[in-house]
Amino acid sequence: MRRDSRLSGVLHVLLHMAETPAPITSEALARAMHTNPVVVRRVMAGLRDHGYVRSEKGHGGGWTFSCDLNEVTLRDIYKALGSPGLLSIGNRSEAPGCLVEQAVNAALGDAFADAEALLLHRFGEITLAALSADFHARLTERGGLPTPDTCHGDEPCSMT
Repeated sequence: MRRDSRLSGVLHVLLHMAETPAPITSEALARAMHTNPVVVRRVMAGLRDHGYVRSEKGHGGGWTFSCDLNEVTLRDIYKALGSPGLLSIGNRSEAPGCLVEQAVNAALGDAFADAEALLLHRFGEITLAALSADFHARLTERGGLPTPDTCHGDEPCSMT
């Protein structure tokens, strides 16, 4: 089963933006993420609608933050993405009248709901600023300086 990695990808893009003081184009973000600029624009437009980023057109334009990284949590970004499914497993539904299936689904459903609530609670405790600080701690530990060419360690990721 394919996993939805949009949240991880968006957070990755946002941390690239946090490391770059100037606006970043969709094309540059797409190169860093090995995806199409249209995909980046679509996702960023959703974040813009929620007030987390803004875009500037024309020469020197691109995406910038319109929020305080200390105020925005992973849960905020998750919700801005439309609250995609968190778990890749689910209940069987081939025989809804089967009492065994009902018992199994009730137990699993409760466990799934508890797991999602716990995960969303944890997402609400992690800010974009905390992710940025973790990146900087890892980079310092490695002995590097945060530049677009070193943000992936051994793999260059030019943001220009």
